[in-house]
Amino acid sequence: MSVNNGQTQAASGQDLTKNGSSSSSSRAPWEDARTVLKPSTPSRKPKPPKPENAITIAVSSRVLFNMEKEQQIYEQQGMEEYIKYQVEHETEPFSPGPAFSFVKALEAVNTQLRELYPDSEELFDVVLMTNNHAYVGLRLINTINHHQLFIERFCMTGGNSPIGYLKAYHTNLYLSADSGKVREALEEGIAAATMFAPGKMKEVSETQLRVAFDGDAVLFSDESERIYKAHGLDKFFEHEKAHENKPLDHGPLKGFLEALGKLQKKFYGKGQRMDCPIRTYLVTARSAASSGTRALKTLRSWGLEIDEALFLAGAPKGPMLEKIRPHIFFDDQMFHVEGAAEMGTVACHVPYGIAQKIGRKGTKGKETLLTLQ
Repeated sequence: MSVNNGQTQAASGQDLTKNGSSSSSSRAPWEDARTVLKPSTPSRKPKPPKPENAITIAVSSRVLFNMEKEQQIYEQQGMEEYIKYQVEHETEPFSPGPAFSFVKALEAVNTQLRELYPDSEELFDVVLMTNNHAYVGLRLINTINHHQLFIERFCMTGGNSPIGYLKAYHTNLYLSADSGKVREALEEGIAAATMFAPGKMKEVSETQLRVAFDGDAVLFSDESERIYKAHGLDKFFEHEKAHENKPLDHGPLKGFLEALGKLQKKFYGKGQRMDCPIRTYLVTARSAASSGTRALKTLRSWGLEIDEALFLAGAPKGPMLEKIRPHIFFDDQMFHVEGAAEMGTVACHVPYGIAQKIGRKGTKGKETLLTLQ
Protein backbone atom coordinates (compact mmCIF):
# COMPACT_ATOMS: atom_id res chain seq x y z
CA MET A 1 0.00 0.00 0.00
CA SER A 2 1.14 3.51 -0.74
CA VAL A 3 -0.06 6.39 1.41
CA ASN A 4 1.57 9.72 0.56
CA ASN A 5 1.15 13.18 2.07
CA GLY A 6 0.26 15.50 -0.77
CA GLN A 7 0.87 12.99 -3.58
CA THR A 8 -1.66 12.02 -6.25
CA GLN A 9 -2.21 10.73 -9.75
CA ALA A 10 -4.50 12.05 -12.48
CA ALA A 11 -6.81 10.36 -14.97
CA SER A 12 -10.03 11.14 -16.81
CA GLY A 13 -13.65 10.09 -16.24
CA GLN A 14 -17.30 10.91 -16.94
CA ASP A 15 -19.30 12.88 -14.38
CA LEU A 16 -16.71 11.33 -12.08
CA THR A 17 -13.25 12.73 -11.96
CA LYS A 18 -10.01 11.61 -10.45
CA ASN A 19 -8.13 14.24 -8.53
CA GLY A 20 -7.87 17.15 -10.91
CA SER A 21 -8.85 15.39 -14.12
CA SER A 22 -11.32 16.58 -16.71
CA SER A 23 -14.02 14.49 -18.35
CA SER A 24 -13.80 16.59 -21.52
CA SER A 25 -10.35 15.37 -22.48
CA SER A 26 -8.63 12.02 -22.71
CA ARG A 27 -5.34 13.58 -21.70
CA ALA A 28 -5.02 15.91 -18.73
CA PRO A 29 -2.95 19.04 -19.46
CA TRP A 30 -0.58 18.44 -16.56
CA GLU A 31 0.34 14.88 -17.63
CA ASP A 32 3.33 16.25 -19.53
CA ALA A 33 5.65 17.21 -16.72
CA ARG A 34 7.40 19.70 -18.98
CA THR A 35 4.27 21.66 -19.84
CA VAL A 36 5.14 25.35 -19.75
CA LEU A 37 2.67 27.98 -18.62
CA LYS A 38 2.33 31.53 -19.72
CA PRO A 39 1.53 33.54 -16.61
CA SER A 40 -2.12 34.45 -16.82
CA THR A 41 -4.87 36.20 -14.93
CA PRO A 42 -8.40 35.06 -15.81
CA SER A 43 -10.50 38.06 -16.83
CA ARG A 44 -13.84 37.56 -15.05
CA LYS A 45 -14.21 35.96 -11.65
CA PRO A 46 -16.98 36.28 -9.09
CA LYS A 47 -16.25 38.48 -6.12
CA PRO A 48 -15.04 36.47 -3.11
CA PRO A 49 -17.26 36.60 -0.02
CA LYS A 50 -16.27 38.50 3.10
CA PRO A 51 -14.40 36.12 5.45
CA GLU A 52 -16.89 36.65 8.26
CA ASN A 53 -19.75 35.45 6.04
CA ALA A 54 -17.99 32.56 4.29
CA ILE A 55 -17.18 28.98 5.18
CA THR A 56 -13.42 29.25 4.97
CA ILE A 57 -11.32 26.24 3.99
CA ALA A 58 -7.59 26.81 4.46
CA VAL A 59 -5.40 24.42 2.46
CA SER A 60 -1.64 24.12 2.36
CA SER A 61 0.09 24.22 -1.00
CA ARG A 62 1.38 20.66 -0.52
CA VAL A 63 -2.10 19.18 -0.28
CA LEU A 64 -3.59 21.30 -3.04
CA PHE A 65 -0.71 20.51 -5.40
CA ASN A 66 1.87 17.75 -5.74
CA MET A 67 5.10 19.33 -4.49
CA GLU A 68 6.97 16.18 -3.50
CA LYS A 69 9.93 16.89 -5.77
CA GLU A 70 10.25 20.43 -4.43
CA GLN A 71 9.99 19.19 -0.84
CA GLN A 72 12.85 16.76 -1.49
CA ILE A 73 15.00 19.60 -2.82
CA TYR A 74 14.29 21.59 0.32
CA GLU A 75 15.07 18.68 2.64
CA GLN A 76 18.23 17.60 0.80
CA GLN A 77 19.67 20.89 -0.47
CA GLY A 78 18.23 23.58 1.77
CA MET A 79 16.09 26.68 1.49
CA GLU A 80 18.19 28.66 -0.99
CA GLU A 81 18.26 25.87 -3.58
CA TYR A 82 14.55 25.30 -3.02
CA ILE A 83 13.71 28.95 -3.72
CA LYS A 84 16.06 29.01 -6.73
CA TYR A 85 14.39 25.94 -8.21
CA GLN A 86 10.91 27.37 -7.70
CA VAL A 87 11.82 30.66 -9.38
CA GLU A 88 13.47 28.87 -12.30
CA HIS A 89 10.33 26.75 -12.81
CA GLU A 90 7.67 29.30 -11.92
CA THR A 91 5.96 29.04 -15.34
CA GLU A 92 5.58 25.26 -15.01
CA PRO A 93 2.38 24.08 -13.33
CA PHE A 94 2.24 21.87 -10.30
CA SER A 95 0.09 18.79 -10.81
CA PRO A 96 -2.97 18.36 -8.54
CA GLY A 97 -2.58 17.12 -4.99
CA PRO A 98 -5.07 15.22 -2.81
CA ALA A 99 -7.14 18.30 -1.91
CA PHE A 100 -7.61 19.33 -5.55
CA SER A 101 -10.86 17.48 -6.31
CA PHE A 102 -12.27 18.56 -2.92
CA VAL A 103 -11.59 22.20 -3.78
CA LYS A 104 -13.12 21.77 -7.24
CA ALA A 105 -16.24 20.29 -5.60
CA LEU A 106 -16.46 23.29 -3.24
CA GLU A 107 -16.36 25.58 -6.27
CA ALA A 108 -19.11 23.56 -7.99
CA VAL A 109 -21.33 24.03 -4.91
CA ASN A 110 -20.59 27.76 -4.94
CA THR A 111 -21.66 28.00 -8.58
CA GLN A 112 -25.06 26.54 -7.72
CA LEU A 113 -25.44 28.70 -4.61
CA ARG A 114 -24.73 31.85 -6.64
CA GLU A 115 -27.43 30.84 -9.11
CA LEU A 116 -30.00 30.33 -6.34
CA TYR A 117 -28.92 33.20 -4.07
CA PRO A 118 -27.15 35.84 -6.20
CA ASP A 119 -26.70 38.31 -3.32
CA SER A 120 -25.68 35.84 -0.60
CA GLU A 121 -22.13 35.57 0.73
CA GLU A 122 -22.76 32.26 2.49
CA LEU A 123 -20.30 30.44 0.26
CA PHE A 124 -17.15 28.36 0.51
CA ASP A 125 -13.98 30.45 0.42
CA VAL A 126 -10.66 28.65 -0.13
CA VAL A 127 -7.52 30.25 1.31
CA LEU A 128 -4.07 29.02 0.36
CA MET A 129 -2.27 28.89 3.71
CA THR A 130 1.43 28.13 3.36
CA ASN A 131 4.75 28.81 5.06
CA ASN A 132 6.38 29.04 1.64
CA HIS A 133 8.51 32.04 0.73
CA ALA A 134 6.72 34.76 -1.22
CA TYR A 135 9.07 34.07 -4.16
CA VAL A 136 7.14 30.84 -4.68
CA GLY A 137 3.93 32.81 -4.97
CA LEU A 138 4.22 33.41 -8.70
CA ARG A 139 4.37 29.69 -9.45
CA LEU A 140 1.40 29.06 -7.20
CA ILE A 141 -0.63 31.84 -8.85
CA ASN A 142 0.25 30.61 -12.33
CA THR A 143 -0.71 27.05 -11.36
CA ILE A 144 -4.03 28.17 -9.87
CA ASN A 145 -4.86 30.08 -13.04
CA HIS A 146 -3.75 27.14 -15.19
CA HIS A 147 -6.17 24.80 -13.39
CA GLN A 148 -8.87 27.52 -13.34
CA LEU A 149 -9.26 27.48 -9.58
CA PHE A 150 -10.97 30.36 -7.82
CA ILE A 151 -8.54 31.10 -5.00
CA GLU A 152 -8.00 34.77 -4.32
CA ARG A 153 -6.71 34.72 -0.73
CA PHE A 154 -3.13 33.65 -0.04
CA CYS A 155 -1.09 33.61 3.14
CA MET A 156 2.65 32.99 2.51
CA THR A 157 4.68 33.31 5.71
CA GLY A 158 8.28 32.75 4.51
CA GLY A 159 9.09 29.82 6.80
CA ASN A 160 7.09 30.93 9.82
CA SER A 161 4.11 28.93 11.01
CA PRO A 162 0.83 30.03 9.39
CA ILE A 163 -1.24 28.86 12.36
CA GLY A 164 -1.59 32.34 13.86
CA TYR A 165 -3.36 33.56 10.74
CA LEU A 166 -6.07 30.90 10.72
CA LYS A 167 -8.31 32.70 13.18
CA ALA A 168 -7.85 35.99 11.33
CA TYR A 169 -9.20 34.27 8.23
CA HIS A 170 -12.20 32.88 10.21
CA THR A 171 -11.08 29.39 9.24
CA ASN A 172 -13.68 26.61 9.45
CA LEU A 173 -11.32 23.83 8.31
CA TYR A 174 -7.54 23.60 7.86
CA LEU A 175 -5.97 20.87 5.71
CA SER A 176 -2.23 20.31 5.70
CA ALA A 177 0.41 17.68 4.98
CA ASP A 178 2.20 18.66 8.20
CA SER A 179 0.85 16.81 11.25
CA GLY A 180 2.62 19.20 13.61
CA LYS A 181 0.83 22.22 12.15
CA VAL A 182 -2.47 20.34 12.32
CA ARG A 183 -1.97 19.64 16.03
CA GLU A 184 -1.20 23.33 16.59
CA ALA A 185 -4.43 24.30 14.87
CA LEU A 186 -6.48 21.81 16.90
CA GLU A 187 -4.96 23.20 20.10
CA GLU A 188 -6.22 26.62 19.00
CA GLY A 189 -9.72 25.20 18.62
CA ILE A 190 -9.66 25.13 14.80
CA ALA A 191 -10.96 22.10 12.91
CA ALA A 192 -7.93 20.60 11.19
CA ALA A 193 -6.66 17.37 9.69
CA THR A 194 -3.55 15.90 8.08
CA MET A 195 -4.37 14.95 4.51
CA PHE A 196 -3.09 11.78 2.85
CA ALA A 197 -3.52 10.48 -0.67
CA PRO A 198 -3.37 6.93 -1.97
CA GLY A 199 -1.07 5.98 -4.79
CA LYS A 200 -4.09 5.52 -7.04
CA MET A 201 -7.07 7.81 -6.64
CA LYS A 202 -10.67 6.65 -7.03
CA GLU A 203 -12.97 8.65 -9.27
CA VAL A 204 -15.21 11.13 -7.45
CA SER A 205 -18.31 13.08 -8.43
CA GLU A 206 -17.94 16.35 -10.31
CA THR A 207 -21.45 17.51 -9.37
CA GLN A 208 -21.90 16.55 -5.70
CA LEU A 209 -19.58 17.28 -2.77
CA ARG A 210 -19.33 14.16 -0.61
CA VAL A 211 -17.82 14.38 2.88
CA ALA A 212 -17.46 11.37 5.18
CA PHE A 213 -16.80 11.55 8.93
CA ASP A 214 -15.89 9.10 11.64
CA GLY A 215 -17.86 9.66 14.83
CA ASP A 216 -15.88 9.37 18.07
CA ALA A 217 -13.01 11.87 18.43
CA VAL A 218 -14.00 13.47 15.10
CA LEU A 219 -17.62 14.68 15.21
CA PHE A 220 -18.01 13.67 18.86
CA SER A 221 -15.65 13.94 21.81
CA ASP A 222 -13.46 11.00 22.80
CA GLU A 223 -15.52 10.29 25.94
CA SER A 224 -16.73 6.90 24.74
CA GLU A 225 -13.39 6.06 23.17
CA ARG A 226 -11.77 6.52 26.57
CA ILE A 227 -14.16 4.00 28.12
CA TYR A 228 -13.38 1.48 25.40
CA LYS A 229 -9.60 1.94 25.67
CA ALA A 230 -9.63 1.69 29.46
CA HIS A 231 -12.24 -1.00 30.10
CA GLY A 232 -12.92 -2.90 26.87
CA LEU A 233 -15.85 -3.41 24.53
CA ASP A 234 -18.40 -4.78 27.01
CA LYS A 235 -18.00 -1.81 29.37
CA PHE A 236 -18.20 0.51 26.35
CA PHE A 237 -21.58 -0.99 25.36
CA GLU A 238 -22.83 -0.72 28.96
CA HIS A 239 -21.72 2.90 29.15
CA GLU A 240 -23.41 3.83 25.87
CA LYS A 241 -26.66 2.11 26.86
CA ALA A 242 -26.72 3.89 30.22
CA HIS A 243 -26.02 7.26 28.60
CA GLU A 244 -27.92 6.91 25.32
CA ASN A 245 -30.13 9.92 26.17
CA LYS A 246 -27.18 12.11 27.14
CA PRO A 247 -25.64 13.81 24.09
CA LEU A 248 -21.94 13.40 23.57
CA ASP A 249 -19.80 16.50 23.75
CA HIS A 250 -18.63 17.94 20.45
CA GLY A 251 -15.46 16.85 18.69
CA PRO A 252 -13.11 18.93 16.51
CA LEU A 253 -15.05 18.49 13.23
CA LYS A 254 -18.56 19.16 14.60
CA GLY A 255 -18.38 22.79 13.49
CA PHE A 256 -17.50 21.84 9.92
CA LEU A 257 -20.47 19.44 9.70
CA GLU A 258 -22.61 22.27 11.08
CA ALA A 259 -21.35 24.59 8.34
CA LEU A 260 -22.12 22.00 5.66
CA GLY A 261 -25.60 21.56 7.09
CA LYS A 262 -26.21 25.29 6.95
CA LEU A 263 -25.51 25.32 3.22
CA GLN A 264 -27.55 22.16 2.66
CA LYS A 265 -30.59 23.91 4.14
CA LYS A 266 -30.24 26.68 1.57
CA PHE A 267 -30.71 24.04 -1.14
CA TYR A 268 -33.56 22.43 0.79
CA GLY A 269 -35.25 25.84 0.90
CA LYS A 270 -35.34 25.80 -2.89
CA GLY A 271 -36.87 22.33 -3.06
CA GLN A 272 -33.58 20.55 -3.75
CA ARG A 273 -33.33 18.12 -0.84
CA MET A 274 -33.27 15.06 -3.09
CA ASP A 275 -30.66 16.43 -5.47
CA CYS A 276 -28.63 18.56 -3.06
CA PRO A 277 -25.02 19.02 -4.26
CA ILE A 278 -23.72 18.40 -0.72
CA ARG A 279 -23.98 14.95 0.86
CA THR A 280 -22.63 13.91 4.26
CA TYR A 281 -21.84 10.47 5.68
CA LEU A 282 -21.18 9.04 9.14
CA VAL A 283 -18.87 6.04 8.79
CA THR A 284 -18.27 4.62 12.25
CA ALA A 285 -16.95 1.42 13.81
CA ARG A 286 -19.82 1.56 16.31
CA SER A 287 -22.52 -1.12 16.25
CA ALA A 288 -25.99 0.15 15.36
CA ALA A 289 -27.96 -1.81 17.97
CA SER A 290 -25.40 -1.60 20.79
CA SER A 291 -24.12 1.96 20.51
CA GLY A 292 -25.66 3.64 17.48
CA THR A 293 -28.58 5.20 19.33
CA ARG A 294 -26.44 7.65 21.26
CA ALA A 295 -24.60 8.79 18.15
CA LEU A 296 -27.82 9.54 16.25
CA LYS A 297 -29.48 11.18 19.26
CA THR A 298 -26.42 13.38 19.73
CA LEU A 299 -26.64 14.64 16.14
CA ARG A 300 -30.37 15.25 16.58
CA SER A 301 -29.77 17.19 19.80
CA TRP A 302 -27.35 19.43 17.90
CA GLY A 303 -29.96 20.06 15.23
CA LEU A 304 -27.73 18.43 12.64
CA GLU A 305 -28.63 15.98 9.91
CA ILE A 306 -26.38 13.37 8.37
CA ASP A 307 -27.48 12.04 4.99
CA GLU A 308 -26.21 8.49 5.42
CA ALA A 309 -25.07 6.63 8.54
CA LEU A 310 -23.01 3.45 8.26
CA PHE A 311 -22.50 1.49 11.49
CA LEU A 312 -19.84 -1.09 10.68
CA ALA A 313 -19.51 -2.90 14.04
CA GLY A 314 -15.75 -3.02 13.71
CA ALA A 315 -15.63 -4.02 10.03
CA PRO A 316 -13.09 -2.28 7.75
CA LYS A 317 -14.14 1.13 6.50
CA GLY A 318 -12.25 1.02 3.21
CA PRO A 319 -14.79 -1.05 1.21
CA MET A 320 -17.69 1.18 2.30
CA LEU A 321 -15.74 4.30 1.41
CA GLU A 322 -14.95 2.80 -1.98
CA LYS A 323 -18.71 2.66 -2.61
CA ILE A 324 -19.35 6.17 -1.29
CA ARG A 325 -16.37 7.71 -3.11
CA PRO A 326 -16.14 10.80 -0.92
CA HIS A 327 -13.95 13.74 -1.82
CA ILE A 328 -12.63 13.61 1.73
CA PHE A 329 -12.85 11.30 4.75
CA PHE A 330 -11.93 12.19 8.35
CA ASP A 331 -10.85 9.70 11.02
CA ASP A 332 -8.87 9.90 14.26
CA GLN A 333 -7.09 6.55 13.86
CA MET A 334 -4.35 5.99 11.31
CA PHE A 335 -5.25 2.37 10.57
CA HIS A 336 -8.65 3.57 9.31
CA VAL A 337 -6.93 6.29 7.28
CA GLU A 338 -4.59 3.68 5.80
CA GLY A 339 -7.49 1.33 5.12
CA ALA A 340 -9.30 4.09 3.26
CA ALA A 341 -6.19 4.91 1.25
CA GLU A 342 -5.79 1.26 0.27
CA MET A 343 -9.19 1.49 -1.41
CA GLY A 344 -8.39 4.75 -3.20
CA THR A 345 -9.98 7.31 -0.86
CA VAL A 346 -8.42 10.67 0.03
CA ALA A 347 -8.29 10.39 3.81
CA CYS A 348 -7.48 12.84 6.58
CA HIS A 349 -6.14 12.06 10.03
CA VAL A 350 -7.56 14.08 12.92
CA PRO A 351 -4.92 13.82 15.68
CA TYR A 352 -7.33 14.30 18.56
CA GLY A 353 -8.29 12.34 21.66
CA ILE A 354 -7.11 9.35 23.65
CA ALA A 355 -6.06 7.30 20.62
CA GLN A 356 -3.30 9.80 19.89
CA LYS A 357 -1.88 9.61 23.40
CA ILE A 358 -1.72 5.85 23.19
CA GLY A 359 -0.47 5.74 19.62
CA ARG A 360 2.29 8.32 20.07
CA LYS A 361 4.07 6.79 23.09
CA GLY A 362 7.79 6.76 22.45
CA THR A 363 7.62 9.01 19.39
CA LYS A 364 8.72 12.24 20.99
CA GLY A 365 11.34 14.04 18.98
CA LYS A 366 10.76 12.21 15.71
CA GLU A 367 8.88 15.04 14.00
CA THR A 368 11.53 17.74 14.07
CA LEU A 369 12.06 18.48 10.36
CA LEU A 370 10.33 21.57 9.01
CA THR A 371 8.10 20.84 6.05
CA LEU A 372 7.11 23.47 3.56
CA GLN A 373 3.38 23.55 2.96
